[in-house]
Amino acid sequence: MPQTFDIVVIGAGPGGYATALRAAELGLSVALVERDATLGGTCLNRGCIPSKALLTAAHTMHTAKWASTAGLQLQVTGFDFGALRDYRMRAVDTMVKGLAGLVAHRGIIVFRGEAALADAHQVVVAPSPGCGAVLRYAKAEVAEPVGDSLRLDAANVVLATGSRPRALPGEPFRGALIDSTQALEQDTFPDSAIIIGSGAIAVEFASLWSQTGCEVTLLIRKDRVLSGWDRRTATTLTRELKRSGVNVVTRSHVTAVETGVNLGATVRYTREGEDGEQQAYAQIVLAAVGRDPVTDFDWMDDAGIDRDGRGFVVTDAMGRTSAPGVWAVGDITPGHALAHRAFEQGIVVAEAIAGCDPRPVDETTVPQIVFSLPEAASVGLTADQARSRADLVDVRETPYPMMGNARMMMSGAAGSLSVVTGAAADRPDVELVLGVHMVAPVASDLIAEAQQLVGNHVPLAQAARLIHPHPTFAETMGEALLKADDRPLHTR
Repeated sequence: MPQTFDIVVIGAGPGGYATALRAAELGLSVALVERDATLGGTCLNRGCIPSKALLTAAHTMHTAKWASTAGLQLQVTGFDFGALRDYRMRAVDTMVKGLAGLVAHRGIIVFRGEAALADAHQVVVAPSPGCGAVLRYAKAEVAEPVGDSLRLDAANVVLATGSRPRALPGEPFRGALIDSTQALEQDTFPDSAIIIGSGAIAVEFASLWSQTGCEVTLLIRKDRVLSGWDRRTATTLTRELKRSGVNVVTRSHVTAVETGVNLGATVRYTREGEDGEQQAYAQIVLAAVGRDPVTDFDWMDDAGIDRDGRGFVVTDAMGRTSAPGVWAVGDITPGHALAHRAFEQGIVVAEAIAGCDPRPVDETTVPQIVFSLPEAASVGLTADQARSRADLVDVRETPYPMMGNARMMMSGAAGSLSVVTGAAADRPDVELVLGVHMVAPVASDLIAEAQQLVGNHVPLAQAARLIHPHPTFAETMGEALLKADDRPLHTR
């Protein structure tokens, strides 16, 4: 006999479990189907949480190295890799168990198994690889086998199948050529590493490994990392990576990766403006050139779910797919592949299904963060993006000299901060904060205020009146807003 729910969610990553949690909160009956043994998807198990645990260790190492400047005589002799592994795994385990407990508390039924759409309102669940039966969890960590096949009927189905690391063209992951998941599972840090890519994952691993004494070469296709970001921010972070010892090879194009029976790999590449092919050798080669949506299922074709040329599920602003009653959230939809975006998508979809008429996710208000040393963060439009829009006028970019801030000076880190302002064409008299882009030791926290200003369309004159405590890193935001409002205080 089939079990019936208001919503069946396929995939328990950030987008999937956020949908489930909000829907249950609204009184809907919810089933959450996940093929892995734990909830949380890539973010909790193989991405955000374990990587930030390791980066916390790298930040601590950086602080210890800087301590002598403040008169502290510290000696760091190295890493206890066993303790570091336990620390990383403990962070993951704590978050995953907390999520499982919350899901159970909300009355969400979890099924472990492989899900497929039989039609728009029916999900068939088969056992996950290695499991002899589909498992049902009504309580956290209490599994009940329910047979080798299960049918779930639902008024609505939400797809949240996530993404996987993208391999280099013609170079599958093998041996010393690894993806980000394998990089996080290393029990020791490499002595040498080549990282191919210029996005958040590549930059974070470059920062992490360089702090441990690893010889890091970063091969990027353009003249700076984060090439899609604000130019000043990307240029500043590229400079800081070089200053920390990372060998950044710009305008490079990988032609081959050679791996053998022995440890290590050789990367062959060319550089624009230079003749011939060059090569570099390292113990590990990390390919971090993006992630692809996991949507290559026959059942998606059979259900009539449209995908674009890159495999992303096509949805409307609320998350509806081309199949009636089927929705999609997270990395399988076009846009920033970020957990906090997926959270909001899940909330929107759950509220739309419940008839709450929510406001759709605005992609320009999704903060982007790179947990490097120093950190980088961005929200809203760059100056170039704003100037290209016909509905905006009088666009200005105001840079703030970060080293004029006392806490920045004390930290020993360089940084940058720019505020993009402009007015709507139909209201040219009201200047708005359109974007904020920064590099700073705590940019990941500072960007939250900027997101509020951009997301709530706060007029610049009002934003510049907000009081920021002194002396703090957050004061840089206040000073930048004052300067943008033509009322600079501690700057010219």
